[in-house]
Amino acid sequence: MPKEEKNSNIHELTCIGCPLGCAVRVEMAEGKAVSVTGYTCRRGKEYAVKEVTAPTRIVTSTVRLEGREHLVLPVKTERDIPKNKIMECVSALKNVAVRPPVHIGQVILENVAGTDIPVVATKNINE
Repeated sequence: MPKEEKNSNIHELTCIGCPLGCAVRVEMAEGKAVSVTGYTCRRGKEYAVKEVTAPTRIVTSTVRLEGREHLVLPVKTERDIPKNKIMECVSALKNVAVRPPVHIGQVILENVAGTDIPVVATKNINE
């Protein structure tokens, strides 16, 4: 999460775009990034701007398996979703139960939280 300085238009964060973990500083004006410093690669600049203007995350979770007491299926969103939709996504998954067999990449829940992004299986489960 970006660390905000006293001037609410300046955000400092650690980039996760590559293993370097650069300390990036983003200055905002009128909802737009006007200055980005501290990054060492293109991905760092893109990550920092996206993180302060429209943060997203890939959600990983589990869903119940029908007929398999105490066993669950690991799932994830196919792509990152808006950060403000995470709790809605997790809530939707609480009501999902899947009947095996299931294959990696199989869509488990379409259009999660109104994002047009599906939740997919990340493990094969045989009958």
